[in-house]
Amino acid sequence: MAELGKKYCVYCLAEVSPLRFRCTECADIELCPECFSAGAEIGPHRRWHGYQLVDGGRFTLWGAEAEGGWSSREEQLLLDAIEQFGFGNWEDMAAHVGASRTPQEVMEHYVSMYIHGNLGKACIPDTIPNRVTDHTCPSGGPLSPSLTTPLPPLDISVAEQQQLGYMPLRDDYEIEYDQDAETLISGLSVNYDDDDVEIELKRAHVDMYVRKLKERQRRKNIARDYNLVPAFLGKDKKDKEKAPKRKITKEEKELRLKLRPLYQFMSCKEFEDFFENMHKERILRAKIRELQRYRRNGITKMEESAEYEAARHKREKRKENKNIASSKRGKEEGKEGEFAAIENLPGFELLSDREKVLCSSLNLSPARYLTVKTIIIKDHLQKRQGIPSKSRLPSYLDKVLKKRILNFLTESGWISRDAS
Repeated sequence: MAELGKKYCVYCLAEVSPLRFRCTECADIELCPECFSAGAEIGPHRRWHGYQLVDGGRFTLWGAEAEGGWSSREEQLLLDAIEQFGFGNWEDMAAHVGASRTPQEVMEHYVSMYIHGNLGKACIPDTIPNRVTDHTCPSGGPLSPSLTTPLPPLDISVAEQQQLGYMPLRDDYEIEYDQDAETLISGLSVNYDDDDVEIELKRAHVDMYVRKLKERQRRKNIARDYNLVPAFLGKDKKDKEKAPKRKITKEEKELRLKLRPLYQFMSCKEFEDFFENMHKERILRAKIRELQRYRRNGITKMEESAEYEAARHKREKRKENKNIASSKRGKEEGKEGEFAAIENLPGFELLSDREKVLCSSLNLSPARYLTVKTIIIKDHLQKRQGIPSKSRLPSYLDKVLKKRILNFLTESGWISRDAS
């Protein structure tokens, strides 16, 4: 029964069941592809007669051993699918071809036969025209990986991504810098009847759009380099607590604020190295001034500097003691005349003899002195207990008065020398 369903060529008697050519003018004339292409004639049939292609859908284009059982009908469906769904959508293409083909089979068949096979070699040129290449590369290779490889996405939680409008897979934000930049090219179209002025105008629009994209990417790189996103989310404080660095002075903080516009020209590492070098420079300058002072005093070795510092400290101590002794003698000699300016002011009776001498020499009223004394001692006690405090001294107290009062309280034992 199987033999009854087969068809044979009337000229060479070969089986033509998968594919045959039927004459539309002669009855029962069916030829195989080889005889038809050779122009075979038999009986009333002539080679210029009209013909009809009879396709059973079972013949193969590449041969059964190389094709893996792909029929002509499946090949047609594959080509329709690649045109409809595009290269890479193998799941959709496999569903279009039929349930008998998996996405892996569809991919391997298309790549091996239509790309790496003879058809691909004949249709795909070795040198692709208009291909973008890196002209700085001597071998004419593709673009540098630093230009084509995207940055890794930010390591933030889903809630933080929603807060920022951040899309990690694209490394983009919902609201970008210069959000309306795409309007420059959204309405552009290339027409064959454009004159030179219109073409140059469109090129200018594209150039402006590229510049805006570069500026957008530059701002992203600066934000990534200086960790501005973690700073916005408050994560940089935790990192600073984990890895403490040297204490930054108030002057350096003010200088950093003044030099902040340099962020766009320097990387974060270069900027930090710049300030570290400035810090080292200040230390070296102070050390040089100290060594020059030693040299002026005739010291040429570091071993002698310790003796010099000890002797200098003793001289200053003797000088200070001498001044205190002279003030005591002056108080005893003319006590009544010395305190005449402050003895009638409120708070005079609360002062000790030494404090009366201090207030008289500084021309400071007892009430003001007691206020400053209370603030300094209170701050000293809070610091010893580990409580942060910030002195709020009165405006009438300048640096000279503050230093004199601190030295007096230190010598009197009210506060420790480290605090002063």
